Amino acid sequence: MTNEPPRGQRREADGDPTEWHGHRIVTEQDLGSVFQDDDAAAELRAKRKRRLHGVVLGVLAGLLVLAAVVAQGISAGWINLPRPEARPAVEAGCPAGPYLYQSPETVTVNVYNTTAQPGLAGEVAEALKSRGFAIGVVGNSTVNREGMTAIILSGPDGESGAFTLQQQIPDTQYIQDDRDDASVDVVIGSGYSDLVPVEKAEAAAPGPISCPWKSNAPEPEAGG
Repeated sequence: MTNEPPRGQRREADGDPTEWHGHRIVTEQDLGSVFQDDDAAAELRAKRKRRLHGVVLGVLAGLLVLAAVVAQGISAGWINLPRPEARPAVEAGCPAGPYLYQSPETVTVNVYNTTAQPGLAGEVAEALKSRGFAIGVVGNSTVNREGMTAIILSGPDGESGAFTLQQQIPDTQYIQDDRDDASVDVVIGSGYSDLVPVEKAEAAAPGPISCPWKSNAPEPEAGG
């Protein structure tokens, strides 16, 4: 055995101020190094924030300058932005004509049934197709006109097609809408019975579109 004192007592005897009875004593120097590390990390984060703020402010300033330049260019006329084309306005009255009978192959017809008779739109579409008309949409519609035969609708480019289609169905009424193609709609009503004989339709002389109803009457609402 040896008479050597325990480790903590030996350190104390040797004058080591960082240990006391075998335990490490945190000194002022230790605390200082910890806080110095924290201060350095905080300063680094602050620098990153300042750098990010500078980038954001630079981008915003650039966008403001660009917006001012574009606004000035539009005002001065040396920058022209694309604008949507205006759709043709609905005619206030009945188109004057006269119109010539068109080849049915050049007329695209959408057929709608507004009656309680199922499948009527399909029957009319097949009858028109057999005469050479190009058939587009076939479906149902709603319109509140008691006893009407049919309504014909088209845009300005479809006036001749509407005249040609009117020669196929007696007592139709015309309404012009603002579509920008030459397609023609026919909305079949409860007064419809059949197409006129094909020989009579093809023999039609040039003439006006038939629209004794007001052309600004509400349009039928087509549906699937």
